[in-house]
Amino acid sequence: MNNMFSKAAIWVVIGMVLFTVFKQFDGRTVSGAATAIPYSDFLDEVKSKRIKEATIEDRTIVATTTEGKKVKSAITYLDRGLIGDLVNNGVKFDVKQPEEQSFLSQIFISWFPMLLLIGVWVFFMRQMQGGGKGGAFSFGKSKARLLDDTTNTVTFADVAGCDEAKEEVTELVEFLRDPTRFQKLGGRIPRGVLLVGPPGTGKTLLARAIAGEAKVPFFSISGSDFVEMFVGVGASRVRDMFDNAKKHAPCIIFIDEIDAVGRHRGAGMGGGNDEREQTLNQMLVEMDGFEPNAGVIVVAATNRADVLDKALLRPGRFDRQVIVGLPDIRGREQILMVHMRKVPIATDVKADILARGTPGFSGADLANLVNEAALFAARRNKRLVEMQDFEDAKDKIVMGPERKSAVMREEERRNTAYHESGHAVVAKLLPKADPVHKVTIMPRGFALGLTWQLPEHDRVNMYKDKMLEEISILFGGRIAEEVFMHQMSTGASNDFERATKLARAMVTRYGMSESLGTMVYEDTEQDAYFGRSSAKTVSEATQQKVDTEIRTILDTQYALSRKLIEDNRDKVELMAKTLLDWETIDSDQINDIMEGREPRQPKYGIPVKRATSDTPSSGVPPNATAPDAPAAPAA
Repeated sequence: MNNMFSKAAIWVVIGMVLFTVFKQFDGRTVSGAATAIPYSDFLDEVKSKRIKEATIEDRTIVATTTEGKKVKSAITYLDRGLIGDLVNNGVKFDVKQPEEQSFLSQIFISWFPMLLLIGVWVFFMRQMQGGGKGGAFSFGKSKARLLDDTTNTVTFADVAGCDEAKEEVTELVEFLRDPTRFQKLGGRIPRGVLLVGPPGTGKTLLARAIAGEAKVPFFSISGSDFVEMFVGVGASRVRDMFDNAKKHAPCIIFIDEIDAVGRHRGAGMGGGNDEREQTLNQMLVEMDGFEPNAGVIVVAATNRADVLDKALLRPGRFDRQVIVGLPDIRGREQILMVHMRKVPIATDVKADILARGTPGFSGADLANLVNEAALFAARRNKRLVEMQDFEDAKDKIVMGPERKSAVMREEERRNTAYHESGHAVVAKLLPKADPVHKVTIMPRGFALGLTWQLPEHDRVNMYKDKMLEEISILFGGRIAEEVFMHQMSTGASNDFERATKLARAMVTRYGMSESLGTMVYEDTEQDAYFGRSSAKTVSEATQQKVDTEIRTILDTQYALSRKLIEDNRDKVELMAKTLLDWETIDSDQINDIMEGREPRQPKYGIPVKRATSDTPSSGVPPNATAPDAPAAPAA
């Protein structure tokens, strides 16, 4: 309020000064109605006795003609006969002396530009020193946004998928509601809470929910908002932010991406005296210094807790670290239910199935999934968002958009169909493999096809038998090309790379080889990254044994996969033909094929068959050739 009044007062003073200056020239506007004529013409008018009266003021003469018309002209003091001409021609005239301005007025008018510049300079200097909070140069003021209980409506009901994290921060809500309950027993609530987790897991949302549940003010600021190019600005903003928070206590200060200012000190080029370290030092003092911050709780979020300074994490500052990790299958289902409340959902949408098909998705990813499904439904002019829209949205996010404009030769489509059928049939026949959810030969991203397995539960550990089966599934695509197309393509290159890497990890890192035992035969990726062990860790003889064991695992699983495909040729043939007709099949059609039945119609209708450069044939010749068909199963 005071800031607005000072600005208004400044503009009023400037307006009054300008009005005074223009008022000085107001007297000259009286002659504005007279017509200006040359001095020679004015003398002719006088000698012709057509001038009735005149007034001489300074160097201007204003006259009235016998016709009542006003004229004016500039005169000069060199014409000494003007007075005689006026007297001889009967002109009634008067002489006015120019008004003398006061000494103060003369000084004010002459010094007005300088005074105006000095006033503007003083105004901006006050702004730079913090005289105006919203001024152009108010660098030292905090940029934290304040949300009160009326504007912050987020509660714990809007946060899902992180039940353990909500339990950790529940007592913060109880403290903010009733601080005396803890203080009378001598307890002290944590002054700082650090939310740690991957991006998009809901750390900011959880912080807002704490303030929303407790109905207290919520100050929100990013760590990068503290640091500027001017030395001392960050520390000034920290002081201003805590001063404002103390005025609104009890309240919550939320600092997002605190690693922008909370990194280890002494690691930069500033030698311990740079702007970022000064900002961090001021934050440390404010959180646990001489002045108590009663009722002010600092909540910070980061996904890089390992780079934070140790002084920031000690007791008395950020006492508690709350892990906000990726949601499990139950958490994903709850998050989907929260976001589905905002869109009209059809009855066939199953949140549990979508949760199974989205392992590794964060809360932000699931929100994007619901939004993409709503966009698909809007493009199709639907009133409700159906399961088909969610499936298409999930395929787009995971595999990329469909490349419907890509024209493929018929031989390439056949090769891709057999490749994906080999993956799917082997996956269905192995007992420990994840269920096959979908198989498609629709090009997406850089792949010409994809076999998608849907795990029934979240995977925590990998087991030897399941890893061996995954290697067999990866070989299924190449083997199907060899058996039915009688040719090899480069489409299985990624499958071989993954299979080799998996077998090498089993032997050298996980101790899953009976002949080599439980010993690590290679550096971990973390050791190699930090350069902790650059020397060779095994001898040549041991390395030969490692290579032999890896070769044995790959050959054994390759033979198993080949036997499964050769024993079930009819299933691979039928699945490839179905893929060529419909391009995408789901678990219903896959189960029908594996049980020897004719596959049922797709749940959402038969897709439009894509254009090819060759005329498609009705059958699938077993001896057809095909070029590259890059595809890989999605585990």
